[in-house]
Amino acid sequence: MAHLLKEEKDFRYIEVGEGNPIIVLHGLMGGLSNFDGVTDFFSNKGYKVLIPELPIYTMSLLKTNVKSFANYLKNFIEFKGFDEVILLGNSLGGHIGLYHTKLYPEKVKGLVITGSSGLYESAMGSGYTKRSDYEVIKKKAQDVFYDPEVATKEIVDEVYETVNDRNKLIKTLAIAKSAIRHNMAKDLPKMHTPTCIIWGKNDNVTPPEVADEFHELLPDSDLFWIDKCGHAAMMEHPNEFNKILNGWLESRGF
Repeated sequence: MAHLLKEEKDFRYIEVGEGNPIIVLHGLMGGLSNFDGVTDFFSNKGYKVLIPELPIYTMSLLKTNVKSFANYLKNFIEFKGFDEVILLGNSLGGHIGLYHTKLYPEKVKGLVITGSSGLYESAMGSGYTKRSDYEVIKKKAQDVFYDPEVATKEIVDEVYETVNDRNKLIKTLAIAKSAIRHNMAKDLPKMHTPTCIIWGKNDNVTPPEVADEFHELLPDSDLFWIDKCGHAAMMEHPNEFNKILNGWLESRGF
């Protein structure tokens, strides 16, 4: 990891740069280093970039759900003393950002979602019946990206370790069920927070029609596509992702 992890109170997080806070929310099996491109770029553009390590595998099973993580984020924002933040979430992180914005809209100046769950969850917890087969897990990890080479051995090893740890697997499946329960379709039309939707045209996990639906349901959203790109645009095309997001932030006066 390129950046130091701070440990304060109940939080472990990366913090880089000075200025308007952008809080980055990682996905279910997404490491904080997945956002190195975002962190490096925006910390040099007048933003304070923070990436809290979400307690996905350390919360009690009863609290392993989208709402609990949204409240954990609320506690983190209060701990840091921020009045307003920009939230950026990928996959489950996007869902947590959306749910937090539903509960606490006054704290969220802008929302950025990419490959977000919240409307379509069928791919989140499936496919772990052959979890002891490394090649099966490797293929599953590669399917997240348009270019399978992005799924390095390090990434595949991490996913393999996660799904073969019984405690982590139980939590993963609990989150997948929670994501289905916390479908946002009825909430989105009431959410007026400016939202930037950046999506890979070749996303197999949350297909392009999901992005279209988010755009349709959110009253104040802008939708941007990245070609030859899967589920994690900020990893697969960091330069293009940063350019789109920077342009959007400037256009919104953030």
